[in-house]
Amino acid sequence: MPKIPIILALIAAILFGAATPASKFLLDIFGTYQLAGFLYLGASLGVLPFILMQKAFSWPWKIDKKSGLFLLGSVVFGGLLGPVLFLFGLRFASAASVSIWLNLELVATALLGIILFRDHLTALGWLSFGIMPAAALLLATGEEQAGLQGGMLVAAACFCWGFDNHFTAMITGISPAQTTFWKGAVAGTVNLIIGIAIGDFTLSISKGAMAIGIGAFSYGLSVMLYISAAQRIGATRSQIIFSASPFFGVLISALFLAEIISMLQMVSTLMILSALVFLFFDHHSHIHRHGTKSHNHWHRHDDKHHDHSSDDPSPGIFHTHPHQHKKTAHSHPHWPDQNHRHDH
Repeated sequence: MPKIPIILALIAAILFGAATPASKFLLDIFGTYQLAGFLYLGASLGVLPFILMQKAFSWPWKIDKKSGLFLLGSVVFGGLLGPVLFLFGLRFASAASVSIWLNLELVATALLGIILFRDHLTALGWLSFGIMPAAALLLATGEEQAGLQGGMLVAAACFCWGFDNHFTAMITGISPAQTTFWKGAVAGTVNLIIGIAIGDFTLSISKGAMAIGIGAFSYGLSVMLYISAAQRIGATRSQIIFSASPFFGVLISALFLAEIISMLQMVSTLMILSALVFLFFDHHSHIHRHGTKSHNHWHRHDDKHHDHSSDDPSPGIFHTHPHQHKKTAHSHPHWPDQNHRHDH
């Protein structure tokens, strides 16, 4: 399995894991909609430097219709509904309990991927998929039971993010940084306006800057890295790695709240590491066919699928421009990325 996407997804998991204890602290200051708005506006600001460094910039209304609908779905499910449901659930339960509940995002992403989005898992993939929720269940045995309301709200948020994971993995024409920017800017603004309209608003410049900063790293940079991984190895495999984020949430809570790490948590850590090792050695290859296709998406010329001419002299640099794929049939290691959504 490619090493770079694994590393990207793991860094994304660490950053996102830190969001739960940080958000629990901020909920004592801000209303739910206001905090959701600040976090996702921070997400858009967090990826802005990466956008400015890119050679090409695409407005969302100029990408193809299919990708535009996927981007809209990402904004609605991933930016508007998901964080609000998550924060409401966090009000009812502890940060540690909610961190554990977030493993449901793996289950939701995998189920949606297999049922709706033509994703596919090998034996090692299924083994990793089974180990991650088992590690979360083991962690849950050492925690007080979260309230039913909190659990249902977090579960609903996880299914929203499950849809978002698949939507973002299939967006073409704009880079992961641009996808994250538009989702954060639109969803953050809307949620902030809702918060102001319903009186769910607290004026605090310093705390607001703190919330935006947390959003920049835990939602902006984290989501951008996750999308980069998902577009290369598929949403389900990326989500298996990303599902380690709840453990990092518990660990960060322990470090900053002086909580003692239990034996169950250490065993869970070993289980999560073993799942990552299985994914690292996962291998998927068979003869598959590609039809003739013309489109515009971020790609590089050393990935066995883009042998067309380009003004970019370096084959290893990601860039975007309109290009055409020829009809071909070949066999090579691949994952359910944008070019491999075929039947098995």
